[in-house]
Amino acid sequence: MNLYETDELLGQYLAFHYGDSYFGVGNYPARCASICLEHMAGREKKRALDLGCAVGRTSFELARAFDEVVALDLSNRFIEAANTLKRDGQMDYFLREQGELGTQATASLAAHQLANRAERVRFEVADACNLGPEQEGYDLVFAGNLIDRLQDPGAFLSGVHKLLNDKGVLVISSPYTLLEEFTPRGKWVGGFERHGQPFTVLDGMKDILAPHFDLLGEPVDVPFVIRETARKYQHTIAELTAWQRKA
Repeated sequence: MNLYETDELLGQYLAFHYGDSYFGVGNYPARCASICLEHMAGREKKRALDLGCAVGRTSFELARAFDEVVALDLSNRFIEAANTLKRDGQMDYFLREQGELGTQATASLAAHQLANRAERVRFEVADACNLGPEQEGYDLVFAGNLIDRLQDPGAFLSGVHKLLNDKGVLVISSPYTLLEEFTPRGKWVGGFERHGQPFTVLDGMKDILAPHFDLLGEPVDVPFVIRETARKYQHTIAELTAWQRKA
């Protein structure tokens, strides 16, 4: 079974997006949305696209400023949960303690002042590598923890400019966790030696995006913590980059 269709991952991600913070690390989906909006200051904010939206926290956060947010994910379970939150404002989930033990928790939009603009968000199941021609005309595209889960990240990066308006902003955040179960080794855009020198994912992104984008500022580290059980947590540091489409 696809890991992203399981009860276990659904509970972890609802907690990740709407639950408590740990070890002094702030809420990652909300922080990513905040950085996106910093880059959008003084720019048109009509339409945003959230690719790999999971259970929707960044999407709802972007709806504070955008007229419309289209939020896509490949996981049916994640999109069902996001639509439940949009419709009902809350959703119960299982917060595992250890083994079969745990407690019921509730993800709530109102708890984060997100309920009053939820209708601006449209959640759909879709593959970021196979988007239809209707997906264009965006002022912002955000790809959070996505590119290291794609079958062909190079193809995605090569075509992502088509989604944006001229001078639109692309924001990519990823810990670059390169795993062959998601991306065949031959499709990696970095994370190996080239001509005897280290060639990182950021190096690869710069090469692929250069014809259509200018890098905005320097990369930013954005840490996050995902709770698995009461005694096990993933502490990860993503790198966030922002790019402006050339006119």
